[in-house]
Amino acid sequence: MDTLILDVSRVGGLTDEQLFRLCSSNKNIRIERNQKGELMLMHPTGGGSGYRNSDILGELVRWNKRHKQGIVFDSSTGFTLPNGAMRAPDVAWVTNARWEALSKLEQTRFPPLCPDFLVEVMSESDSLKELQAKMREWMDNGCRLAWLINPKTEKVYIYRTDGDLSVVEGFDNSISGEDVLPDFLYELKELR
Repeated sequence: MDTLILDVSRVGGLTDEQLFRLCSSNKNIRIERNQKGELMLMHPTGGGSGYRNSDILGELVRWNKRHKQGIVFDSSTGFTLPNGAMRAPDVAWVTNARWEALSKLEQTRFPPLCPDFLVEVMSESDSLKELQAKMREWMDNGCRLAWLINPKTEKVYIYRTDGDLSVVEGFDNSISGEDVLPDFLYELKELR
């Protein structure tokens, strides 16, 4: 992964407010914060990742408009996790109840919660090992269902709350939202 790590511990780290202001002032850089407080600077994704993210996002938005059970977020949304990290998945979804429990200020900043469902799509520069560690972090912080999609190998790693991990091989298959997103089905062939 072409990620630049900045250790800001010697300056006392950044508060959530300072991090939000930094990200707002540097919109062309994807910035995340790991559990240790280090800033992770990433370049924007390429066209292949962008269209794949958009396709999944579009299908999730259509499902959500029919079911009205939550809120859908794109890759520009950062979430402050219980472990202190601020992460931005490619696609995310949060139930209405959890979203509405946040204050208006919390909703406008980096929401202090872990999405119920999320998707990470590997780009050319991503490391599978690093993304798998990130997926475990999502699950350890309360995510209920997550998909890690590797377009190059046509594999999808499906993470569940109970620790179960399954792998779907081949984009001739479909994957479902299971009990988190009832009746949500995604045709993987759309990612070719």
